[in-house]
Amino acid sequence: MSSKNYLFTSESVTEGHPDKVCDQVSDAVLDNLLSQDAKSRVAAETIAAAGLVAVFGEITTKGYVDVQKIVRGVVEDIGYTKPEYLFDHRSVGVLSSIIPQSPDIAQGVDESSGHEQGAGDQGIMFGFATDETPELMPLPITLAHKVARRLATVRKEGTLEYLRPDGKTQVTVAHKDHKPARIDNVVVAAQHDEDVSLDKLQADILEEVIKPACGDWFDSETRTTINGTGKFVLGGPAADSGLTGRKIIVDTYGGKGHHGGGCFSGKDPSKVDRSGSYMARYVAKNIVAAGLAKQCEVQISYAIGVARPLSVFIDTRGTSAVPIEKIEEAVSAHFSFKPADIIKKLDLLRPIYRRTAAYGHFGREEPEFSWEKTDMAEKLRSEAGL
Repeated sequence: MSSKNYLFTSESVTEGHPDKVCDQVSDAVLDNLLSQDAKSRVAAETIAAAGLVAVFGEITTKGYVDVQKIVRGVVEDIGYTKPEYLFDHRSVGVLSSIIPQSPDIAQGVDESSGHEQGAGDQGIMFGFATDETPELMPLPITLAHKVARRLATVRKEGTLEYLRPDGKTQVTVAHKDHKPARIDNVVVAAQHDEDVSLDKLQADILEEVIKPACGDWFDSETRTTINGTGKFVLGGPAADSGLTGRKIIVDTYGGKGHHGGGCFSGKDPSKVDRSGSYMARYVAKNIVAAGLAKQCEVQISYAIGVARPLSVFIDTRGTSAVPIEKIEEAVSAHFSFKPADIIKKLDLLRPIYRRTAAYGHFGREEPEFSWEKTDMAEKLRSEAGL
């Protein structure tokens, strides 16, 4: 297979996947505290296992968080409501171990007279955009999310009443001349009740989930694998333990863009793992929306306690319409990467984060996702001379 023609695969998971249960609990804790105290410092991690959810981490806030109530509410919202799931909102045990943020970190991060808000940690963050979809996202991850979301929709709406909350999806897209051409194959693992036959489940998932989610990208030669082991009754945290931050590629670009390694969920925006990655996406998306490049990746790096980034790197992968220096100059003229400026520009002190914790942080059009706006595209075009 030539370098121009290739297969690329991305995966997603439903909101009932054990790791996503944890991401949603962590972000629900964050939202609850931000709604009480916008200056809350939150680093909330969650573990989910058979009959147990544990929340732990470092939190400094003027608010109060009822961890029991939040955990049970999230688990119920997801759909773990029946005892036969062996993990449900009524019977699950809830533990917590929360301490204040280290004062040694706080003195370098908090804004004060004579000190700008510094980055909450060192690290590297990436943002990516491509013109292959209207969302300016890679097609494989976009379709994987659509299939996963559809799987949850037909369960919650009662179209396929036998489905349970856990599930995974995977989509392989065939590319010709570097452009998406068709779906080569789709994989779905859907948790289900004991009394449904494999034949019925496979037929239903194909007609009610895969085809509607994939649209015209699905053709007569597309292959499918639906519940490849033949049975998926026991699932969720009762079958596999979950942990916050273990689906970072699902959360971002499905492998098409780089990742700095830090997760997003449970972290307030003083943590540049989250805010820096959102800003990098915002910049990359506006560069592509402006027509300055067909693809763009932005890398940012920080030192803990320091406001200015150590580096900003822009890579258009050979697709730029203008010299890269013009893009760099335009970005420098119109964007600030200081944490306080990012938080203000993207309005990141709102309690918006639980919504991000399933089906991807990027490529979403909901109003909470301010980093998805392309409101800087025209300024970039003008600055670059287009």
